[in-house]
Amino acid sequence: MDRGATNPVRILVVDDDPGDVLMIEEALADSEIAKVIDVVGDGQEAMEFLRREGRHVDARRPDVILLDLNMPRMDGRQVLGEVKRDEDLRTIPIVVLTTSNADTDIVGSYSLQANAYVTKPIDLDDFNDVVRRIDEFFGRVVVLPKRS
Repeated sequence: MDRGATNPVRILVVDDDPGDVLMIEEALADSEIAKVIDVVGDGQEAMEFLRREGRHVDARRPDVILLDLNMPRMDGRQVLGEVKRDEDLRTIPIVVLTTSNADTDIVGSYSLQANAYVTKPIDLDDFNDVVRRIDEFFGRVVVLPKRS
């Protein structure tokens, strides 16, 4: 189900690695799915964005969150736990997109109600392919909850 240009998919990228953020943005830009991408550099800023606090008072609720696990100040595990405990935020799908393929991170993320866990590929073409598949899934296949 393509949302069309009138209702783009809003994606919040939570990642502290500028190189990974750039690769994610470039891979998302290659698709025809209308989207708005917001980026924050750590978990603490992600929570401010989601709760519309501080410099993010005008932030728009994302349709999906791409969340890295290992970040300074507040890591992805803490963000995942806070979002899924929050009555107003818990319906936002969260895709953990991280370099870790440790079983403890995978099981821990799903235990905290992650909607998907994806390991960032090392190869650039594979990385682009993975991000495009996520984009395609959330932009065309999945029915997302209405924004509040």
